[in-house]
Amino acid sequence: MEIRTLRYFLAVAQEENMTRAATRLHLTQPTLSKALKSLEAELDARLFVRHSFSIELTDEGRLLRDRARDLVGLADKIEGEFRSIDNQLAGELRLGMAESYQIRLVAQELRKLKESCPGLCYHVTSGDTEQVTERLDRGLLDFAVLCERPDGQRYNWIELPERDLWGVVMRDDHPLAQHVTVTPPDLVGEPLFVSEQGWRGDIARWAGDCFSGFRLEGTFRLSYNASVFAREGLGLLLTFDRLVDTSPESGLVFRPLDPLAEVTLYLAWGKRQLMTPIAGRFVEQVRSSFEH
Repeated sequence: MEIRTLRYFLAVAQEENMTRAATRLHLTQPTLSKALKSLEAELDARLFVRHSFSIELTDEGRLLRDRARDLVGLADKIEGEFRSIDNQLAGELRLGMAESYQIRLVAQELRKLKESCPGLCYHVTSGDTEQVTERLDRGLLDFAVLCERPDGQRYNWIELPERDLWGVVMRDDHPLAQHVTVTPPDLVGEPLFVSEQGWRGDIARWAGDCFSGFRLEGTFRLSYNASVFAREGLGLLLTFDRLVDTSPESGLVFRPLDPLAEVTLYLAWGKRQLMTPIAGRFVEQVRSSFEH
């Protein structure tokens, strides 16, 4: 199985049309169709259901799509590492990030690095700690910004200099919007939106004995999406400050938790992973900036 063929397969899976995928890949349609039929024969599996004007993935095709994304991503990362291994001013960085207003600090460091290393190219994905550490462990990422203290046996890390503040985002006409802060008893029985990671970790610890009376309405990975549901009055969103628009025009307000619940973020990387020259420069720059 060749990486090139997997790229062809992913293009067809994304376009859901053989003609558009062939155009995108700068191939003739017969060439692309022959490559995909060979892939199906190699795997002894039917990957597509072909309709008149579209193509639909089978269950086997969806499985291959998920695996192929990782394989192609890893191949791209390896190629990028070898292209930059002797180049101090160019290369690729792949980062996975939790949601936080502190991401602006990482963006500032990338901007400064780009000014001194114009050949820098970076790729950013978002996710919770479980998602990004999984990709970090599999070699698909160079760095991860985590909301939990990393395992010192597996990762090196730099602590980000600020703190994220937990609170509740709700409609401005909700009774709790009149409070200055929100306590655990205030949330008992309320429909709540929160990330799975936050629900199991920070919120459970903060709520203490009241947690058994908390009602999880739904989990979200992105606070913006959850805020749309909160704006419709479907529940209260537990999230970090400054992730959601709570200006007077938004119809939403943010109220911090009481007792105070703050979170430290970490820039982490694997202890055993290859550190390219550009990645090493990034680490030293971030360490210098954040420690000062």
